[in-house]
Amino acid sequence: MEEGIRWVKTHCARMDHGGCALLVGVKGDEIVQIKGDPEGYLNHGYTCFKGRVSADRLTHPDRLRHPLKRVGERGEGRWQSISWDQALEETAENLLKIKEKHGARAVGFGVGMPKGLEHFVLIRLANIFGSPNVIASQDVCHAPREVTGVHTCGFYPVADLHNPSRLLFLWASNLTATNEEGQIVSLLHDQLKKGARMIVVDPRRTELAERADLWLQLRPGTAQALALSIMHVICEESLYDREFVEKYTHGFEDLREHLKAYPPEKMAEVTWVPADRIRQAARMYAEAKPAALQWGNPLEHDVHAFDAVRSLACLMALCGNLEVPGGNVHAREPKIMGLAQFVRADLIPDKRKDMVSAHHRVIPRLMTIPPAYFRRAVLEGVPYPVRGYYGMCTNPLVNWADSRLTHEAFRSLDFMAVAEIFMTPTAAMADIVLPVAHQYEMNDIGHYGIGHGMIFARPKIVEPPEECWPDMKIMNELGKRVSPPDLWPEDHEQFLEDLVRPAGLTYREFVGKGYLKGPEIVRSYETKGFPTPTGKVELRLSTAEKFGLKPLPEFTGFPEEDDPEYPLLLISAKSRYYLLSSYRWVKRLREKCPHPTVELHPDTAARFDIRDGDDVVIETKYGAITQKARVTDIVHPLVVSASLGWWFPEGDPAGQYEWQTANFNMLTSAGKLGKEFGTPNLKNLPCRIRRKA
Repeated sequence: MEEGIRWVKTHCARMDHGGCALLVGVKGDEIVQIKGDPEGYLNHGYTCFKGRVSADRLTHPDRLRHPLKRVGERGEGRWQSISWDQALEETAENLLKIKEKHGARAVGFGVGMPKGLEHFVLIRLANIFGSPNVIASQDVCHAPREVTGVHTCGFYPVADLHNPSRLLFLWASNLTATNEEGQIVSLLHDQLKKGARMIVVDPRRTELAERADLWLQLRPGTAQALALSIMHVICEESLYDREFVEKYTHGFEDLREHLKAYPPEKMAEVTWVPADRIRQAARMYAEAKPAALQWGNPLEHDVHAFDAVRSLACLMALCGNLEVPGGNVHAREPKIMGLAQFVRADLIPDKRKDMVSAHHRVIPRLMTIPPAYFRRAVLEGVPYPVRGYYGMCTNPLVNWADSRLTHEAFRSLDFMAVAEIFMTPTAAMADIVLPVAHQYEMNDIGHYGIGHGMIFARPKIVEPPEECWPDMKIMNELGKRVSPPDLWPEDHEQFLEDLVRPAGLTYREFVGKGYLKGPEIVRSYETKGFPTPTGKVELRLSTAEKFGLKPLPEFTGFPEEDDPEYPLLLISAKSRYYLLSSYRWVKRLREKCPHPTVELHPDTAARFDIRDGDDVVIETKYGAITQKARVTDIVHPLVVSASLGWWFPEGDPAGQYEWQTANFNMLTSAGKLGKEFGTPNLKNLPCRIRRKA
């Protein structure tokens, strides 16, 4: 190996959910090279460009290196450095003041997608403090698939890409650009090399759509219409797995009768997918044994997320692809500390009844607060006032639907603290900003609690700047100040030891192993049934009336009505170079993707007199932004696809770094929400475009 370089094994983190095993080359206390580890369980040596340059996050000259206190008006961009003691004391004092006046539930604890163990330390902090309100992005990320899966079949059905599949059905999943909860594209490529066929459902002609045996370019917002029509064909042609359906499903006859309303000829008009292609997809999926349906996050981005996910879970069951190797499996956890014990759920027994979202009757098992309901509590006091916010690993001013509403809510809070590595639009709104240690600068565990049955070691490799602390340490020290200190360990690294102790390991021994994986148990339903109220896969929900849910998935219309004033449909696609709104400040990533771009078809560009590279105004009835045109035929002539997560670190601090200029969520609204998850329409929005004058 390269002379003078010490190589350390770890796993990627905070570039997406992580999971790629890495070899990190270190000289002294500096990371000089990163490459994929050929022994990696998920990636087999692969890593993306983001992963290879991920150490650049640690050395940026404008990285936050000291605790900061706001000077002047909130959001003005003026700060003074303070000590850690002062930062923690003032944060604790303000949170306790709100608790004394309004109760513990008046403080919201905010987090983005799970990035490591700190996500669950935050839930623990909220629980011990006494607040049932953890504000997260689950309404539009992961929970609709996970929770709907639990209601339908008793578990979250994960595509098994580790065992041979005869067919991969990729539905709104583009693993070449964004790896979803451990589904690394290298596993997909291995399956294709071994002869698996592939169907891709995506409004954009992605790289995987180019390679697919069948590409279904559906109209955005019609996933459930397409899935119901595919199931119509499977039932009409008796292609379903008769033995599995008869023995292990509940409500099949009701579903079959219901599906008569969704013939391909009728749904072709709705979905833009020709009837013959719908029939072809149905036959391919039904006849391939086993087949894995890999579903992606875009399914969860409009008010019909529950119907979309329910329909796909039912499709898996109809074809007997649940709990079989190479199908969709119940991923069991390794022998580690359970979530409830880790987050001290026992200390907040009335959480389900006291959560802000309980008032809105969201689906049972959704245990975080949808941002739309958090902001109502802040701005309207519904169902009760929320006056404080502690946030980490999140940038909601850019990432939540209706950014203006988020800005208004943050401006109105009594107190706001944010832990961050770099000043973001959200951090710029805080009263106290706490500088964090980042990946490679702390010991951590990845993939805990996200339903894939594995955890990954992320050992510390280099020292952080002197005053940058791991999020776990910050919350551990804050916890001692806002709650009984004996509920917190002396050293935050005890959390790591506690988590792996049931496996008979120390954290250091776990690092030596690299990862832990739960047992592969398949077809347990043959002896135990499914963990649902009926003991079967619930094609018709037995609890529908009890919980106010739809018993059968249905297509009731587009997420938003067509409007001749807005003749195009707006979607978005994640960039392979960023993690949502993160890392626009990392030079080598910004060079790869320097501007926010909007993809539009050549016919659409000609229709509106737009040329490649032009500044384009994108407008919905909720707002307008500007992005640069990318003219390409990968999108439908009636669809435009804009960039997500844009703000400008080089912009004016007093204006929160131009969070309005190109930010997709200036075009969205929190006014219309899906009942089950409080999900807004993040995509599938009627829009219009014009060349900027």
